[in-house]
Amino acid sequence: MDLRFSPELETFRSDVQAFLSEALDDELRRGAAYNGGMFQDYETNIRWHRILAAKGWVAPAWPERFGGPGWSVEQRYIFSAECAAAGAPALAPMGLGMCGPVLMGHGTEEQQATFLPRILSGEDYWCQGYSEPGSGSDLAALALDARRDGDHYVLNGSKIWTTHAHHANWMFALVRTDRSGKPQTGITFLLIPMDTPGLRVDPIIFVSGEHEVNAVFFDDVRVPVTHRVGAENDGWTVAKYLLEFERGGGNAGPGLEAAAQRLHRLAADHGVALPHGTLASLEVTIEAVKTLEFRILSALGQGQNPGPESSMLKALAGQARQQLSELTITLLGPPALGGGAAPAPRGATPEVAAASATAAARYFNYRALSIAGGTDEVQRDIIAKRVLGL
Repeated sequence: MDLRFSPELETFRSDVQAFLSEALDDELRRGAAYNGGMFQDYETNIRWHRILAAKGWVAPAWPERFGGPGWSVEQRYIFSAECAAAGAPALAPMGLGMCGPVLMGHGTEEQQATFLPRILSGEDYWCQGYSEPGSGSDLAALALDARRDGDHYVLNGSKIWTTHAHHANWMFALVRTDRSGKPQTGITFLLIPMDTPGLRVDPIIFVSGEHEVNAVFFDDVRVPVTHRVGAENDGWTVAKYLLEFERGGGNAGPGLEAAAQRLHRLAADHGVALPHGTLASLEVTIEAVKTLEFRILSALGQGQNPGPESSMLKALAGQARQQLSELTITLLGPPALGGGAAPAPRGATPEVAAASATAAARYFNYRALSIAGGTDEVQRDIIAKRVLGL
């Protein structure tokens, strides 16, 4: 894709590059390079978040009236591309990319005034309470019970695979408030303080050794009705809106492109020729991701939500990340799967050392991309129904 920007946008690119050169220190770059999980580690993420918040650049897609920078679609793309090229850490999407947009679209003015500034500043760090032991891809089967008791809901049950719940001070969650009709019609969307009595977080450690996800248990947890987003029993509508942002609200393309370029450099450093057919397939997938993201960014720029393109993007971006991790393992050889960080060659560049250290963790962790945020099968069903009309 050959994109040519106006002189004004090229000046903006130069400004972004200058900022990144000054703001990104060795610690932040190393945190990004040595991250083996699907999410950036909390310490690196929150430090970078606060640097961007101080600059006013932490939420490129947010409207100005909610604290965003008021950037155009092109500016948001340039910023994302330059961050990827500079090796900047990723930001956690739960607040900026999911809860924030939901509050803009479905929250009350009081909720927006309370929570959006705290999401921007990093004062509030969010986790997502969707999946349960008996309801993952079949989200409508969720069973976390929320009984109305005056001006509170009383919650009993559990959530699982809750990313960064051990760092979060707030959770947005789907709960069961009615069992009398269709499953989708008895779900409510709640905002839950993580320090509420009766709420417990237990760690789940990946086979790779990372601690990203958790099980969360609710024992008579009382949540004010004022923390409900949308109407009671209409949480399915809110949830579908949020999932479009989760699956397609970010800029995966520039990051994938930068990772592919690193893979080419890694192959050159090792003197290894990777299979042309596999590389061609990867590059075509990345181009498809970029094209979809431009369509989504255009929709967002017109005040629309991402739409079914988000399901296409989620499936393709996950596939590309898995391909990248597989090719890295192919390049580094069996030692990379030796149960930890593969030893870097003597005299290796920092880039080669980081790839060797994270290859196994990324390979194993990225297997979950076929499931997280809705399985690939669910995404294909959405595409079949909403795009192909089947």
